[in-house]
Amino acid sequence: MGGLPETTTATWTRQHGLPRDPSVLLNSLCPFSTARLLALKATVLLLLTLLIKARIRITAFSALGIFLLMLQTLLFLALSGGLVLAAAGAAFVASRQGRPQAA
Repeated sequence: MGGLPETTTATWTRQHGLPRDPSVLLNSLCPFSTARLLALKATVLLLLTLLIKARIRITAFSALGIFLLMLQTLLFLALSGGLVLAAAGAAFVASRQGRPQAA
């Protein structure tokens, strides 16, 4: 009236892989299973460490890339400004000496 018949309980237990003996539940504490569990935890920790390291490297190298791009842009602007000054100086010197300017 209040529960399942014994045959139904036994069939359900066998179908779902539940142990009949409660002492089998302590099987997860055997050394081999513990070693496997520790190896799995170590693997997960290693993968997380590698992921964090990769993210740090991506961030650091993108910051380095931005810095180098800004440096390259500033150097380009400085060199082009220097070339403009040199051309203007050459035009000024040529006009002072009375030679025609080269176009």
